[in-house]
Amino acid sequence: AMSNMRGKTMNKNDLIESIALSAQISKIAAERGLNGLLSTLSTAMSAGKRVTLVGFGSFIVVDRAPRKGRNPKTGETVPIPQRRIVKFRPSKDLSGKVQ
Repeated sequence: AMSNMRGKTMNKNDLIESIALSAQISKIAAERGLNGLLSTLSTAMSAGKRVTLVGFGSFIVVDRAPRKGRNPKTGETVPIPQRRIVKFRPSKDLSGKVQ
């Protein structure tokens, strides 16, 4: 199902096509499903929830502490405020397949 990938990047349309083939559903249904998944993931992570997909991995929201950075043009030290970021931790199963 991945034969439709061009180069090393899989874009949203490639993903929709692959889902449609893999699940034997229409591209419209695959797009609706993918959009629903992305919306649900975004909403959950915005609320600070961890999203775990067994056999795939976890999306985790973490607080990055405030730190000092450096402006590369001037060399001046600038404060970087605390912020929340999303990290992905692959499952052992996925990590094994990628190796």
